[in-house]
Amino acid sequence: MKLRGVYTALVTAFKSGEVDLDTYRALCERQLSAGVHGLVPCGTTGETPTLSHAEWSGCIRTAVAAAGGQVPVVAGCGSNSTAKTVAAIEEATALGADAALVVFPYYNKPNPAGLAAHVQAACAPGLPVVLYHVPGRTGQRLPASQLEALCRTPGVVSLKEATGDVALGIDIIQRLSDTDVTILSGDDFTFAPLTAMGGDGVISVVSNAAPALTCAWYAAAETGDIATLRALSDQLMPLVRYLFASSNPVPIKAAMAAMGLCENEVRLPLAPGEPPAASLLVGLS
Repeated sequence: MKLRGVYTALVTAFKSGEVDLDTYRALCERQLSAGVHGLVPCGTTGETPTLSHAEWSGCIRTAVAAAGGQVPVVAGCGSNSTAKTVAAIEEATALGADAALVVFPYYNKPNPAGLAAHVQAACAPGLPVVLYHVPGRTGQRLPASQLEALCRTPGVVSLKEATGDVALGIDIIQRLSDTDVTILSGDDFTFAPLTAMGGDGVISVVSNAAPALTCAWYAAAETGDIATLRALSDQLMPLVRYLFASSNPVPIKAAMAAMGLCENEVRLPLAPGEPPAASLLVGLS
């Protein structure tokens, strides 16, 4: 499996406090119609820490059904418990997911040997694993050498790199150039430069609102179409700045509600945010 392109980190639609799977299915179908390369249910953007087990499995099942084999579904399976992570990966496999997104354990701050064993255990069930490096949520920023070693674990197919550090991203791209492991940015504001420097795309938040434009942005970066890249950056970066000015997914939910795509509902301990300026939503597709 070689994951490349735009993978949308799906928001979880709520209505009156409950998961709204009908709207969730419609959001998945909108992404597919726009040409995204994959769906990522139950990640950070999906508010996974607040989902019940039944809600988690329902979201993955719905995304898999919507995708219908057209694109890969990368299910969020990571936690700060190795046993729970492995159990989630096994269930995601049964639900039909194509890969598992496995965040490095948060709060525990595992030592290097423990983290290596955690990744090996996550790969043992046999579902392809996408590692997720997001120091802002885990409390640990790993050096490029350690990330390289973890990515060389058999069963790891990709790394979601979400430090926002382009230099680190390029270092990792170069270190893994002799492998089939792909590097996907976890930040909409870094993926174009990383793609232009040999990266493989993005697990995106902004694509929830603008899937077709995000795919065009990726294509311009991949092909070196600088004029289109600049034009799309000028169009999308103001929205991206809004999306990352507050805790994800508060802003993207507010933006999508303003577009009529879902309710402006998040679960505590998050609270709903204010919609963006109308000018940021003009021409999105």
